[in-house]
Amino acid sequence: MSKFEAVILYSPILTTSNLTKQEDTFKKKLSGVKGSIIAQEDWGLKDLSYKIKSNKTAFYKFYQIEIEGNKIQEIKKTLVQDEKIIRCLFVKVKKHEELPSKLAIKEN
Repeated sequence: MSKFEAVILYSPILTTSNLTKQEDTFKKKLSGVKGSIIAQEDWGLKDLSYKIKSNKTAFYKFYQIEIEGNKIQEIKKTLVQDEKIIRCLFVKVKKHEELPSKLAIKEN
């Protein structure tokens, strides 16, 4: 199993319950290809650097996952086809960083 970090940008028009459903769908797809989520963070609603699909903001979700490397393309393909997902990024890492990340820590 390879280690990956994933960031998924969800549409800002999603309600809390719809966002939870989208996350559950991602988790089911991941477990369907025998992948697992090690840890996750909710980075919240953030501004985008530039418009993506006419959106100026997005809900950022961060996941540390373990999955076979050849299954990543299958997951990406299904995520790209979902119109409620603006972007997704998967990065292969040697070791998962300790959480919370700097983006998850709220400034006082």
